[in-house]
Amino acid sequence: MTIFARRARASAGRMHPELSLVSYTLLGHLEEMDGCRATDLAAHYALDKSTVSRQVTALERAGLIERRQDPEDHRVQVLHLSEAGRGILRQVTQRRRAAFRERLADWAEEDLERFAGYLERYNATGTAPSAEHG
Repeated sequence: MTIFARRARASAGRMHPELSLVSYTLLGHLEEMDGCRATDLAAHYALDKSTVSRQVTALERAGLIERRQDPEDHRVQVLHLSEAGRGILRQVTQRRRAAFRERLADWAEEDLERFAGYLERYNATGTAPSAEHG
């Protein structure tokens, strides 16, 4: 798992120089949820609010996300992908898919199905391990 995590971090940098693995993950979540609050990001990923705040600030400065007032509660700011953020996320996703296709091209169908099943099982089992166990 450590090797898997290291490869994921390294590949994020190769996919797009502006995006760390954390940034890519946060952008993906914002896209999936069609926006959310920074506190929701922190809770979802079990990250410290200050960590998320630094990431959000960097993504905002890069023009990849924007804050919008929550229409139901004007005191709340909701984070959304900007058009530039959507474009970069789309690019990175396409590159990642191409890299996966290339890496798995010579795998037998049976192996791919087994691998996909294991990934689904792993992803369905609760929360991510804490940093002290990772």
